[in-house]
Amino acid sequence: MVDWKNPPRLFIPGPVKVNEEVLKQLARPTLGHRGKEYTQLHGDTVDMLKKILFTDQNIFLSTSSASGIWEASIRNCVDFDETVLSTCCGAFSDKWADVAKSCGRNVEELKVDWGKPITAEMIDEKLAGGKYAAITIAYNETSTGLTNPVDRISEMMKEKYPDVLVFVDGVSAMVGLPLHFDDLGWDVAFASVQKAFAIPPGLAVAAVSNRALEKSKNIPDRGYYFDFQQFAKQAEKNQTPTTPSIPHIMALNYQCNKLAAEGMENVWKRHKEMGDFVRAWAKEKFGLFCEEQYASNTLTTVNNTRGINVAETISAVQARHNTVFGNGYGKLKEQTFRIAHMGDINLDDLKELLAWIDDEIG
Repeated sequence: MVDWKNPPRLFIPGPVKVNEEVLKQLARPTLGHRGKEYTQLHGDTVDMLKKILFTDQNIFLSTSSASGIWEASIRNCVDFDETVLSTCCGAFSDKWADVAKSCGRNVEELKVDWGKPITAEMIDEKLAGGKYAAITIAYNETSTGLTNPVDRISEMMKEKYPDVLVFVDGVSAMVGLPLHFDDLGWDVAFASVQKAFAIPPGLAVAAVSNRALEKSKNIPDRGYYFDFQQFAKQAEKNQTPTTPSIPHIMALNYQCNKLAAEGMENVWKRHKEMGDFVRAWAKEKFGLFCEEQYASNTLTTVNNTRGINVAETISAVQARHNTVFGNGYGKLKEQTFRIAHMGDINLDDLKELLAWIDDEIG
């Protein structure tokens, strides 16, 4: 039974720790979602997100997990006679390819071993050999703690394949890692709020390009709940197509104000400092699962080179300190473990956690 007065402190790769002042936003009196008060809240939040994500294009708020935007990007922007190239480097980028197939689209996969990056050269070679309407990329693969070289990929795509739409899963990247949406030339980028936004799960943020929105007009069978045309129509009125999770948007508004006040360069610097600290510890005590040049600044996947019992160590830290970090994901369970350093987690938090892990492993 969870002690709701003293819930565990989370260092898993999402949901992450949520500060008390954010939780208070979720407890504010609700609003009518078609009233002027909500319209103001929605508009203010979207305006801040545009600044934070460096875009003058479209921001949609979806009452769903980010997995919904996996489906939305495909159903809205890829026709049934077109082919999407799905780049796969871990559990979640693999799953996006499965979702695209489940939407009845033609999918070709560019696969690398877990822990290896997708490079611009790999994509270039694949795109040069065929006609693709779109490509899917994970900015930050949460299962492996790897950040793909999206800047280089984006430069190559703009130069050589400007007509191919670019869809980016930014779930464990958005606001924790640099994301200049318009300059990168992406068409859909999205995240859940339970990662670097440090809000409980239940809401997704999506940036959508004007050309993606225009293309969606002519795509049949887009469905209803994730129809970009419905989102765009309601966005003109600072509304959502269906009833939104207003408490989440209140919390998002609060966090956006904090991020804007800190300045995004400072936010990214703070995440890098935390990443550097955890990586230094991991290299001394164990090893990194992926090459350090691709290691994420929002979470670290530690290679269990010492063969510790990860599950027992997690249980011991939780029993003694009411704090939880993450086992390896899927086939990497017990071979690795994962420590989040994003959102409102700070260096002092991490120093405590790593000292407690040290106590357990000797």
